Amino acid sequence: MRESLTLGVLGGMGPAATLDLLAKIQAYTPAERDQDHIRVLVDINPKVPDRNTPGSDAGDVLAEMAGALAGAGADVLAIACNTAHAYADIIQHAAELPLIDMIETASVAARNTGAHRVGVLGTKGALRLYREYLAAQNLATVTLDASGQDRFMDGLYRIKAGDLGPEVVAVIQAQAETLIQQGAQAIIAGCTEVPLVLDPEALSVQLIDPTEHLARRCVAVCLGYEAIPVMVD
Repeated sequence: MRESLTLGVLGGMGPAATLDLLAKIQAYTPAERDQDHIRVLVDINPKVPDRNTPGSDAGDVLAEMAGALAGAGADVLAIACNTAHAYADIIQHAAELPLIDMIETASVAARNTGAHRVGVLGTKGALRLYREYLAAQNLATVTLDASGQDRFMDGLYRIKAGDLGPEVVAVIQAQAETLIQQGAQAIIAGCTEVPLVLDPEALSVQLIDPTEHLARRCVAVCLGYEAIPVMVD
């Protein structure tokens, strides 16, 4: 058996979501001893500018992080943030490493549910990405109206502030239920904070957790069960 690849994770957006990804990577790795786990290099950098602020220099900071992970020995990258995938090309070229794409991974998972209309809970930036990737899977995207999106973002920032209480849970669940009422046959938790509060059992349709699917794919790629993603020039 060949030596496993080293995974580099760009994280800190936010820190709790990054820890969720790392915990799932560990949980989904078939291991009988410490040495069976994959090596993970992670930069938990909460100083990355807000990806939702127009004109921020988030891309420059993420590129610097990616280059540092490559220099430290990473073979392949993952980003523990949906919205930050808007900078995927910059990140890959800065590091000269392939990226295991969370948006692509979750969109394929949505297709595999058999749904035709998929609701997405995410930032405006993440929604733009998911529309593109879901369309490539011949799936329609269902999103919140402006007021619902504002309520979602308010709940999201409360989660980032550490509020995981019942009121925030109710806000996020209510927005998921709105998407279902609009015809969504599956829901993508298109922000890495959403799985921290939204219980899949509370919904009448399948909840797709991109963090979970990314973790499983990272393990598969690093252990050689799945091909390394191809970098696009």
